[in-house]
Amino acid sequence: MEANGYTVAILPQPDWKNVEEFRKFGRPRLGFLVSAGAMDSMVSNYTANNKPRSEDVYAHGGVAGHRPDRALITYISKIREAYKGVNILIGGIEASLRRTSHYDYWSNTVRRSILLDSKADLLMYGMGEHSILEIAAKLREGIPAKAIRGVRGTVWYTSKQDELPNYRRWDEKIVGQKMSFPCSTRESVAIMLPSFAEISKNTPECKRLFAESYLVQEQNTDAINGHILIEPVDARFIVQEPAALPLTTQEFDAIYELPFTRRWHPMYDAPAENGKTGIPALSEVQFSLVSSRGCFGACSFCAITFHQGRRIQARSHESLIKEAKVITENPDFKGYIHDVGGPTANFRHDACKFQKERGACPNKDCMGTNPCKNVNVDHTEYVELLRKLRSLPKVKKVFIRSGIRFDYLMMDEDKSFFKELIEHHISGQLKVAPEHVSNKVLRLMRKSNHELYEKFAAEYADWNKRLGKKQYLVPYYICSHPGAGLAEAIEVALYLKKTGFVPDQVQDFYPTPGSLSTCMYWTGLNPRNRLENGEFEEVYVARGAHERRLQRALLQFNRRENAPLVKEALEKAGRRDLIKVLLK
Repeated sequence: MEANGYTVAILPQPDWKNVEEFRKFGRPRLGFLVSAGAMDSMVSNYTANNKPRSEDVYAHGGVAGHRPDRALITYISKIREAYKGVNILIGGIEASLRRTSHYDYWSNTVRRSILLDSKADLLMYGMGEHSILEIAAKLREGIPAKAIRGVRGTVWYTSKQDELPNYRRWDEKIVGQKMSFPCSTRESVAIMLPSFAEISKNTPECKRLFAESYLVQEQNTDAINGHILIEPVDARFIVQEPAALPLTTQEFDAIYELPFTRRWHPMYDAPAENGKTGIPALSEVQFSLVSSRGCFGACSFCAITFHQGRRIQARSHESLIKEAKVITENPDFKGYIHDVGGPTANFRHDACKFQKERGACPNKDCMGTNPCKNVNVDHTEYVELLRKLRSLPKVKKVFIRSGIRFDYLMMDEDKSFFKELIEHHISGQLKVAPEHVSNKVLRLMRKSNHELYEKFAAEYADWNKRLGKKQYLVPYYICSHPGAGLAEAIEVALYLKKTGFVPDQVQDFYPTPGSLSTCMYWTGLNPRNRLENGEFEEVYVARGAHERRLQRALLQFNRRENAPLVKEALEKAGRRDLIKVLLK
């Protein structure tokens, strides 16, 4: 904003109980921009088992409790109290993933769009660099925020049906509609989703319609082929404009080359309540490079598809090298660049040659159990980038920690990246995410088959042996994901027993807004698989804290304190024959 001529005042994690906190800088000329932070406030405040977290790594000294539950709603309430009639716009991850009606794990209900619940005037979803400048220009012209229309990457509401663009119902086919690319916010036919009333109740029919609504939304996340979406909510309509167009490499470079301080604000140099200083989360990223955004992996449990999209946006080598040189001049730099990546480190270009003009396919996955034959597998450019970075003066090592997509790596016939990854870019261990062992569960996760992970693990061990390295794989597993019952957890436990690796940490599935897995968790249906009779595939869901504990105990069967739970789980599953196998 400042680089484009605007003046910005920042209120970081204000005391939401005190309205005077929101008056510190006076009434803004254009309006308030409100974010809940780098995480959804409910995810930040509660674990996957709905227990309060003991710390907040994005807060002063890591002290929990500085951010309220449902932060957007709370913050805006205080702003409205402080200044009547001021423009309020919301953005960030909490706004982005709650932009339409969504399942809320913490209340176990379907909630309305956060735009309505927060009483904001306009919502920005996605990354927002394009939309925020377009909106600021309109505000400067004197257009009220609640009257802004037609800006990509925004959601607005109206009670006037004549304000809506031409639309068809979600269950009607487009007849004679010629699609233009990129999709115009006004020329293409909008889609009317099922209403909030139709999807919000805890009944089989409402859940089926919730799944239908989710499917349409996921099919329209791409900036090039996505339509306007309209959702009736009570007497109003929520209108979602198509996603903002991806940043060009030049735009991406320009944003990251702005003169950021690269440190926490001096106000955090003072000790917090616990005596600690600073913001703990900075240590993970201070000496890392963001090289890309977006992910065509589209794992079911990940909401990046809804937020950043499946198209890959990447920075140039020149920009990344320039930033790396700045990092090396930091007096705290010890010679180690901690990461060069994005949502998936080894995705640096579009999945295929068609995406640039047509966008990501609405009804087809790029990766998953059956990767598309059109996927362009090529690590050449990424290898060149890593070589340039590790040759810089003062750089001892360049690590990759943001996640390697091993199935994409295994699809590459050129093993240069695999070799150099092991030779130069691992700090003793490589963290990967097979997520599960059961192919049935992996299909629902939109992950590759377990057999491919075993091939990867064997090839990883072979490369380490050839290069004289002693480096280990640390696989991540999720328990209680939709589709996973006790039988599937036992399958994982037996595999871990066979391989001799039992994880220190196991991730319980966390139903957060904006993901396919969360839709499956609430509805018990997989909207990505419609059967011959037209109905969605039914999916088993582990509900309740106790079954989740049983599954987690099976994945950590070697812990003495888990023995009673492991025995109970095996008896419940009719596998008493395995008690001595896992508990000996």
